[in-house]
Amino acid sequence: MKNYIMLAGTIIVLMSIIFSSPGFLQESFAQYMGNVSDSSSDAKTTVLSPPLKQLKEGYSPEDITCNEDLELLIKNNGTPVCVTSSTKVILMERFGWMEPKMSSSSQTTNQNNDNASAEKFPYKFDKDMFSADSITPTSEDIIKFSSTFEIREFLNEAQTFRDDFGYYQIDEWTSGEEISITVSRGSGEYVLEEALEIQRRQIESGPAVPSHTGSVSLDRTVYSTTDDYSATNVQVKNVDEPDYLKTDGKYIYIVNQNTLTIIDAHPAESAKILYKVALDIESQDLENIFLNGDRLAVLYRGSSIPHVSQTNPEDDPQTGIESSRMMPYPIYNSNIVVSILDISDRQKPQILSEYNIDGNYHDSRMIDNIVYIVANSRADYTNPIIPRIAISESNTIIMPDVYRFPNPEQRYNFNTIAAVDIIADELINSETFLMGNTNTLYVSEDNLYITYQKNITPKTVDQIQRELFLDVILPLLPQNIQDEIMSIYDDNSITSSQKQSMISDILQESYNTLPKQDRENLFTQLQDAIKQFDSQIRQNLSQTAIHKIALDEGDMTYIANAHVPGHLLNQFSMDEYNEKFRVATTIQDNFRRGGGNSDTSNNVYVLNKDLQRAGSLEDIAPGETIYSARFMGDQLYLVTFKQIDPFFVIDLSEDTPKVLGELKIPGFSNYLQPYDENHIIGIGRDTIETKGRVQTEGIKISMFDVSDFENPKEKDTIIIGNDWTDSDILFDHKALLLDKQKDVMSVPIKSNIIAFEEDDLSSSIINDFDDDKYWNGFYVYGFDENGFVEKGTITHHQYQDYYNFPYMKPRSLYIDDALYTIMDGSIKINDINNIQNEINSINLTNTGKLIEFVK
Repeated sequence: MKNYIMLAGTIIVLMSIIFSSPGFLQESFAQYMGNVSDSSSDAKTTVLSPPLKQLKEGYSPEDITCNEDLELLIKNNGTPVCVTSSTKVILMERFGWMEPKMSSSSQTTNQNNDNASAEKFPYKFDKDMFSADSITPTSEDIIKFSSTFEIREFLNEAQTFRDDFGYYQIDEWTSGEEISITVSRGSGEYVLEEALEIQRRQIESGPAVPSHTGSVSLDRTVYSTTDDYSATNVQVKNVDEPDYLKTDGKYIYIVNQNTLTIIDAHPAESAKILYKVALDIESQDLENIFLNGDRLAVLYRGSSIPHVSQTNPEDDPQTGIESSRMMPYPIYNSNIVVSILDISDRQKPQILSEYNIDGNYHDSRMIDNIVYIVANSRADYTNPIIPRIAISESNTIIMPDVYRFPNPEQRYNFNTIAAVDIIADELINSETFLMGNTNTLYVSEDNLYITYQKNITPKTVDQIQRELFLDVILPLLPQNIQDEIMSIYDDNSITSSQKQSMISDILQESYNTLPKQDRENLFTQLQDAIKQFDSQIRQNLSQTAIHKIALDEGDMTYIANAHVPGHLLNQFSMDEYNEKFRVATTIQDNFRRGGGNSDTSNNVYVLNKDLQRAGSLEDIAPGETIYSARFMGDQLYLVTFKQIDPFFVIDLSEDTPKVLGELKIPGFSNYLQPYDENHIIGIGRDTIETKGRVQTEGIKISMFDVSDFENPKEKDTIIIGNDWTDSDILFDHKALLLDKQKDVMSVPIKSNIIAFEEDDLSSSIINDFDDDKYWNGFYVYGFDENGFVEKGTITHHQYQDYYNFPYMKPRSLYIDDALYTIMDGSIKINDINNIQNEINSINLTNTGKLIEFVK
């Protein structure tokens, strides 16, 4: 009885939501009521199939037939719906739904009208955008804007789904057009560039630079170096990731704050600072560089400057008009600067050129000579600024082509991808996509994948509640009760509150008059239906959008897009292998009915080269969340956690994934990295359970033996410190150095000294200073047939109360047999085979001396 009362209460609450929402006619009511005539009509009519069913039967949206007294409308997403004439007026005025265009049967005889319509509404997909060998477009095909006018019109329409919008103050632009900074552009119409594929732009950039292979190998005739050195710890082989530190085996290049430091690092015994220079830029902490032979690319945040006219840069800065108060305000540009330095003379680096890309820096990758930069900026619906790229040396501004997709976004952003050849020093290509805000990036040697979250909006939550009542609960009620409720729904003379009260009375009376067995049967049916509805809707509450763009030496071709349920943890939740794209997600149900903790489930999806779903494995470890993932060929290693750490081995050799093995152990791994084909290293935290609660403890390093996929084992384990202890590896994979051939694993550790127990590796630390001090440094290990071998610790800083060192993310690298560890303003160089032997050290803190500026 208690559950019955709770269920009845839930239904009453749903009724309240339906009738208290001013927009309850917008979606589900119009959809549900689409082919229901007014209750006041006594005429008997033939009941036709609902619009969506006719659509599935092969009818085009314009050819849908509605029942008598109903009229056809086309929603903004192209879906047909049948509504009453009074509802039609509301939906057209309030939500911009449109009457159908000429049906397909009449198109031939009315071609002129079609052309006029196309001019009025230009957002039509141009199939020629795809080259002949490209894939069949998905349902969310790419559409190219031809000018800022189209972008304004599109954002104007999108604004109607959010709130009122005001006057636009932006410059005109035509797709694919180059603008010289020093020459004003004339007035009048511009020639429209009808691109058949994403265009390659060649930018005049001054004297040519000799070609280069793009590898980090160097001309050994210039100076002595070695091939035995480590690079940045990256996810994909041959796809470099940005970092604040790079090495070529001879020199180490470090950017910190606004300075560039070049260290003559090899040989270790004579290592020293060779050159230190400040960049004349806005105060910030530089942290992204790429190294390629004698070229160094430095990426940093440019100055926020007032936006100037795109048609006449010599004009005064532009202002926008605030929509609510109609007040003017200055428009500012955020931008990224890619500075290309010639470092062939390590003691006198020269800036070759700078590329200023509108937007905020998101991420970047380097493949061979090409650096791909992704920038995003929120689209200002009132005063949109179309992203531009300025090249300093050639005094040229590029306006990248801008594309969109038919699927609506909750909040539009300009996502610009620029491809810069840092050896030839030229901008190869640039494109802008109007879509959601780029979240997580995955890049293989051939493709770039942009992903972002598409969460449900509050309005849609109300819509789901309405659909639950109208489409799930109502059909289970006796037919006479359904008819009575529907007649009240369609009575426009009754207010919403009156409808709610009347239907609530009907429901209560009908439940109370049902025989006991019928009530119990209805209760069971309603429970099962609601559970099934919730299960189906959960996957749509949070979706990850995936966009695939093919890369070819700087050329970019948009391929396809898709959506998968759930959200990604990080870049390691994605992988490309044998033309398949694999992704692991977590679905968190924040829409749980009746309160309580949210439910979670985890899933793995396999998409083919066209991003069509080929297979899936859903509902892995219900109630838990993905903490780390690592794809290795045909296997996925997955760690989920709630109270214990299930380590899953998932087979991906077929399109449909399946769990091969599972290991449950205390703790969890935040990061997984392959050691060899049979072993995985996991780094995370240990846990203990006390009184039913899980408490995190020290840093836990595990070696998993996966030689038997069906029976994974934890071969060896290390616990460092307690909950006072931390390591950057938990959130930054570049902090780890792991090399089987070199027999070294370097793990950065920061902790209060009281966290260390008196084991062999920590005893020297404890003896060095008092318990109330802090210790920052590295734990170094090797390997043998049993697992980990302790090599020693490297102390960088020990301090009490006040930490007066410049922040530098911990990094480790080796050159020959020297281990270089970098942390917070210091470099320690130790013998890799005898860690206690410190070969050299370098202080990177500020000296207080004068240093020259590069420019």
